[in-house]
Amino acid sequence: MLEIVSFLGLGLFAGLLAGMLGIGGGVVIVPALIWIFQHHGLPPEIIPHLAIGTSLAAIVFTSMSAIWAQQKRRAIDWSVVRLLAPATLLGGFASGYLAGFIPAAMLKGFFAVFLLFVGTQFMLDWKPAAHWRLPGRGGLWGVGVGVGSLSALLGIGGGNITVPLLHACNLELKRAIAISTALGLPIALFGAAGFVLSGWGHAQLPGGTLGYVSLPALAAIAGAAVLTAPLGVRLGHALPVKRLKRIFGVLVLAISLRMLWSVLN
Repeated sequence: MLEIVSFLGLGLFAGLLAGMLGIGGGVVIVPALIWIFQHHGLPPEIIPHLAIGTSLAAIVFTSMSAIWAQQKRRAIDWSVVRLLAPATLLGGFASGYLAGFIPAAMLKGFFAVFLLFVGTQFMLDWKPAAHWRLPGRGGLWGVGVGVGSLSALLGIGGGNITVPLLHACNLELKRAIAISTALGLPIALFGAAGFVLSGWGHAQLPGGTLGYVSLPALAAIAGAAVLTAPLGVRLGHALPVKRLKRIFGVLVLAISLRMLWSVLN
């Protein structure tokens, strides 16, 4: 019972962040699930993979709720989404499948270092050069494959990569968040499919799993997150941009340092 309550609380918080920051919630879901699965004595070799696969599956539902709320505000630039989405699908599926074969400690370390970089960037309020703009169609395809690959590898909806990237191309932050929200759905869907396939039939997985996806955790997290994602969207549009950046940076830095500590000790 305590485990389900933990999953529900995690889902409520992740949904709020997904709507507010366009990040899918994976930066919270993955480390929290790692801690919960460790507490319940699952084999350490499968814990990061199970956490990431479950996170991606939950983000599918979180993203749908956040997309609906963003679309009601006509905030999503679908012309950019249409250019990036096919490439993110390709990168997400390939990386989601291959990540299942990467050692657990390496996966956790890579995730932590990546978050440390992103969090520092936002806390320092880094501003892009005024002449930076989105690349052309070919460049956007390359960007999309990279975003999809990294997002599926890390178990996130892509917002931690997409938002800083689009903001670096001088897209207004709230517009970047809305685009990232829309891209989170295909990234999570195909990334989760890759983790299902790579974990299929794994002997160490407990009952109630579909590949590297925990079905009880998925049901509780997704069910709670879809309720709070629209509220997060409303907060994201109401808050000043500078405050949004600080919230994003503090959250990501705290999680990255906690994960680095767990890897090194």
